[in-house]
Amino acid sequence: MQAYLEFEKQVADLEGKIRELQNMGADGEDAAASVNLDDDIQRLKTKSAQALGDLYKKLNPWQKTQVARHPDRPHFKDYASVLIDDYQPLAGDRGFAEDHAIQCGIGRFRGRSVAIMGHEKGNDTQTRLKHNFGMARPEGYRKAVRIMELAQRFGIPVITLVDTAGAYPGIGAEERGQAEAIARSTEACLNLTVPMISVIIGEGGSGGAIAIAAASRVYMLEHSIYSVISPEGAASILWRDATRAQEAATSMKITAQDLQQLGIIDGIIPEPVGGAHRGHEAVISSTADTLDAALKEFDGKSGDEILKQRREKFLAIGRNL
Repeated sequence: MQAYLEFEKQVADLEGKIRELQNMGADGEDAAASVNLDDDIQRLKTKSAQALGDLYKKLNPWQKTQVARHPDRPHFKDYASVLIDDYQPLAGDRGFAEDHAIQCGIGRFRGRSVAIMGHEKGNDTQTRLKHNFGMARPEGYRKAVRIMELAQRFGIPVITLVDTAGAYPGIGAEERGQAEAIARSTEACLNLTVPMISVIIGEGGSGGAIAIAAASRVYMLEHSIYSVISPEGAASILWRDATRAQEAATSMKITAQDLQQLGIIDGIIPEPVGGAHRGHEAVISSTADTLDAALKEFDGKSGDEILKQRREKFLAIGRNL
């Protein structure tokens, strides 16, 4: 059953009527009545598709935030299972524990050996608890550093898929050096002499996202968000009122369209009409094509060239030219 967002009420009503008519048609025996129902169903499907398309053409930043957080969007494991052949998961930070919020592994992407990592939120209560809703502890970022060092040693590109509300802010995580782990992971990204391509597939929240997204190329899905803090957190700090999150989302410039215009990201990957959660195969295919094209840009480039390009990319952010 499709989970609808609060601004999709019109579409939900239309699709509800379609299901009612389909159930009536399945129970009916009158052929003439069945034909009439088919006509009504088709008319409603056309109207629903039009309503959905019109709605998603003019989403505001807060609505895009809701879409980015939709529980049915494809997650890291959905992408990795399709994109990567001969996938071999790698676990543990070799220091304290395995953090399930960040998944890592190596494999082959369209015939090319790669290291891949990303946030995994889980898709039901049990897996969401296991993966801590995609909020990594220090061990997750130290594991990410280990995988980046492995990729560097063997000269293979790194792909990262970002989808987190932010790093886990618990007491234990802070005691074990959360800030230091994020800083080390960001440093490791910036020091790689192999290509690193990042895609924001849902939420890109705060340092928890940038720690594995300081990449040679950064892309965002059409309805994803990327921000220094959540809209609710910003509203709580600025106005001491989390209910003003919609206002904060609009002011913060967190959408893919805003960030491309500001030069923060390198491109936008289109989503199916109605969001990635309505078309997993299509959005994963588009992501694969974008990753492939980005990696080919670095074929034949030396490690020094790759390192210089990445550093210049981030130093250029915010400059007035």
